[in-house]
Amino acid sequence: MSTDHRSSQFDIAVIGAGVIGCAIARQFTLEGARVVVIEKAPDILDGASKANSAILHTGFDAPPGSIEASCVAAGHAEYLKIHERLGLPLIKSGALVIAWTESEEQRLPMLMERARENGVEDVQLLSAGQTHELEPELAEHAKASFIVPREYVIDPWSAPYGYLLQGLANGAVIKRNCEVKGGCFDGVRWKLDTVQGQISATTVINAAGLYGDIIDQKLTGSTRFSIKPRKGQFIVYDKPASALVKHILLPVPNDVTKGVVICRTAYGNLLVGPTAEAQDDRVNAALSETAMTALRQRGEEILPALADHDVTAVYAGLRPATEFKDYQIHAHEGLNYITVGGIRSTGLSSALGTAKLIYQRYLESGEAFQPPATIHWPKVSNIAENYPRDWQCEGNQGIVCHCELVTRREITEALEGPLAVRSIGGLKRRTRATMGRCQGFYCSAELAKMTQPYFDAAGSTVRSHVGAN
Repeated sequence: MSTDHRSSQFDIAVIGAGVIGCAIARQFTLEGARVVVIEKAPDILDGASKANSAILHTGFDAPPGSIEASCVAAGHAEYLKIHERLGLPLIKSGALVIAWTESEEQRLPMLMERARENGVEDVQLLSAGQTHELEPELAEHAKASFIVPREYVIDPWSAPYGYLLQGLANGAVIKRNCEVKGGCFDGVRWKLDTVQGQISATTVINAAGLYGDIIDQKLTGSTRFSIKPRKGQFIVYDKPASALVKHILLPVPNDVTKGVVICRTAYGNLLVGPTAEAQDDRVNAALSETAMTALRQRGEEILPALADHDVTAVYAGLRPATEFKDYQIHAHEGLNYITVGGIRSTGLSSALGTAKLIYQRYLESGEAFQPPATIHWPKVSNIAENYPRDWQCEGNQGIVCHCELVTRREITEALEGPLAVRSIGGLKRRTRATMGRCQGFYCSAELAKMTQPYFDAAGSTVRSHVGAN
């Protein structure tokens, strides 16, 4: 194994810097591999991982025996094990799966039995009265529910950022703006042709998310699945609305989607969404006024008091759904190549577990690494509302974004740190700047000045991206 970090020779090349790619890079780096992460976008999390429900799921409703079920369970456990060492937030809310019709109520026992099959044995059936006792603002027509105590709210961006940051602190390399154009395997090593030149690695792991099937085609000439993006649209309510709920409110899921969720966010807002709409476009997640209206109506049906609260933002994201229900993880015999595809809405929860599974698949090849003698544990700067923020600390150089209380020091550190942001979208995800009630109206000019040395055409870029995520 090479130990020259300036070299273009790697043990593992991970294609894609979404939450799955970041977690895989961390896992292999901590096992002792020399890892490069290759991302075609300007920043990490620019694809499917930038928009999700920000819930750490237990996997209670996953198909028993599925890859998804095992990865979510393992990912949930690993997050609880490491989150404090990486400085990642965990809001212990629990979740209620609520039946609104008699037919949904009849399905609750089946779902609880499935939860137990998936190792989530602490679920408990609640009557309508018990449900309303836990959630007094809930609409009166709730029939019953069951509680899943270990479903939690987390920060959807700090988690993958922390995974990759730890990978970098222990020797991994990230290459952004680095699209893979093709490549070949000579029987020993891969030579990947990228827009930044050739990268050589012993093993390639395809974690390209919305482009997983395309990367398979480019590198192996075939693929076992087709990505059919599934759009999810969300509404974010202003912070006072978060007082309306204590738990994550889940509907009775169907075969396609977990349905419309209502929950607090780690940033102190209230979230309603997502929708689930299949589309062909892998890039554009256009918002629909009709869907926004329907989401708002659904939210007010569940929590009538929502009608008195303002919406702060709306956003949409694309999930890499396939024709299959389960994750598509395949080790290609004789090619030193592993596909990690079809990771849909549970990717944030399963990432650490998926990374462990991929490493186990790798070990089946007979190869192994020597873990480093010392593992570094860098801490992520907190942006979650339930934990101490930088604006409360001395020396923060003043507040730039007054809606989200983002300090000049936080922005500077995001621009200059070891995994420095390279886009305004990345800056938003790292600091929350522009994500408050004014959506950047007041702070965009100052942000343009601060980012100008780092981003191209910063003055126009800041405003043009407001509300995009």
